[in-house]
Amino acid sequence: RIKGKVALVTGGASGIGAATVKKFRAHGAEVIIADVQDSRGEALAAETGAHYTHCDVSQESQVAAAVDLAVSKFGSLGIMFNNAGIISGPKPADSIARLDMSDLDAVLAVNVRGVAHGVKHAARVMVPRNSGSIITTASIAHIISGSALHPYTISKHAVVGITKSAASELAFHGVRVNCISPAAVVTEIATKFWENLVPVAEAKLDMQAAFSGKPGFDLRRALMEPEEIAEAALFLASDESRFVSGHDLVVDGSLAGTAAFNIFKDIQQGQLRLVTKN
Repeated sequence: RIKGKVALVTGGASGIGAATVKKFRAHGAEVIIADVQDSRGEALAAETGAHYTHCDVSQESQVAAAVDLAVSKFGSLGIMFNNAGIISGPKPADSIARLDMSDLDAVLAVNVRGVAHGVKHAARVMVPRNSGSIITTASIAHIISGSALHPYTISKHAVVGITKSAASELAFHGVRVNCISPAAVVTEIATKFWENLVPVAEAKLDMQAAFSGKPGFDLRRALMEPEEIAEAALFLASDESRFVSGHDLVVDGSLAGTAAFNIFKDIQQGQLRLVTKN
């Protein structure tokens, strides 16, 4: 479906990114994995025949270098998947009144500036060729207020804004820009986050228990696997979506339409306790 195309996947060493690297390779693309997890990225590259480069997306020079690597190695860049992201910084807060601005800055540096860097430098090399697909991982957190901590929710609203703004310009140059908004996905980063939301009566919060049984999130599977988001990314990367741009593809089993889940309500009612680490 994307045979002969060249893709760059940020945050590609684990989770949704790793699943997408495997999916893109299986469908014929050359892939650059860009991540800060060097050992994992190198192992995945060896496993899949992709190529790995160290890249901290909060640093524009490193994103520019990753894009330039793709072009120098393969001659072009046709797919940019801005997938790197973090759920919280070092000082997560259970209330907007206790929000630590350094925590907000840490999240925005990766989730917003990192995406802006990716969109900017992908556009730099795609516009002259009048083609390309830029994809970003957003979240249903921008739809369901209270489904995530404040910095993360703020950042994902911004991701949708970047997507729509860039799409409105780049359409004139044959470049499509879209984002994917998943519900809960079983990844290591998500699991670690949920382990820090501790039920008062228990020692640990299970991701499955957190979402299963919530109104509107049935579809016989309470949580999605990274491969399901990789399928969405493949669609947006392929020519099957050649007239899709400026779109937020929600992949949530209809959770966003009917969910009643709210982290802050559960904390304030004494059902959850946010554990912060010094």
